[in-house]
Amino acid sequence: MTSFATTDTLHIAYDDHGPADGTPVVLMHGFPYDVRAYDDVAERLAADGCRVVVPHLRGYGPTRFVRDDTPRSGQQAALGADLLALMDVLQIESAVLAGYDWGGRAACIVAALWRERCMGLVTAGGYNVQDIARSGRPLPPAEEHRFWYQYYFHSERGRAGLAANRRELCRLLWNLWSPTWVFDDATFAASAESFDNPDFVDVVIHCYRFCFGTAAGDPALASLEDRLAEKPKIGVPTITLDGTQDPLKPGGTANHATMFTARYEHRVVGCGHNLPWEAPHDFADAILTVRAWTAEV
Repeated sequence: MTSFATTDTLHIAYDDHGPADGTPVVLMHGFPYDVRAYDDVAERLAADGCRVVVPHLRGYGPTRFVRDDTPRSGQQAALGADLLALMDVLQIESAVLAGYDWGGRAACIVAALWRERCMGLVTAGGYNVQDIARSGRPLPPAEEHRFWYQYYFHSERGRAGLAANRRELCRLLWNLWSPTWVFDDATFAASAESFDNPDFVDVVIHCYRFCFGTAAGDPALASLEDRLAEKPKIGVPTITLDGTQDPLKPGGTANHATMFTARYEHRVVGCGHNLPWEAPHDFADAILTVRAWTAEV
């Protein structure tokens, strides 16, 4: 059942699972996915006594901006600030935070900058805080081609293409990024409804333009971006996950280990980019392991 929490910026739609007094766990989805990616993970965690909150990110599903004049920013600071604000409204003092893609970025940001609010972290794709200052440095061509969609979004043709073909484009990315994951039309359609959000295109386009320095950020988030530019390390118990078939993370992210200063483990899972949906048991197991670590402290 979908609930709503209103922050200064957003009316955030979220799913709430499990006992209200259970260990808080917040699961953050990525692009181009939505809360359905966590259905199986949330069910297992709730059965194990966790209170599981799964929000629709800004620009997705029923989540809406409070004011028309708020910039439709998709920058990393916005995602982290949204997660922190949601926890404030729900009176969650500290939680296990978990995510992948955009959601992994939000979880890493809160864990890095507000350590007291994160009892533990599970992040697919390693340390997900973006290094904006280095974004203009080219990768080897064999890696650059994987990010064609981001370069496409830098153009007005790309904005128009996303607006006109959002479902076709997003389904293409699902197929490219999870080459062995078999899903049916109904599964995709259940998530694709989230892409009909009126702010989806603006938020997505801004996300990929900002991270390459071709669009200005929200002035209200400038000081937060300055803190992220320092590449803060994460000092909470953490498990990082990589999918062996994730084309966006060729070679994996085990080399991110130096960015984590507390108890840390890296796991490799036989799947693609959409890790919690493709391998829900592995994702949930990582969260339960981190929860157990926190109980030992």
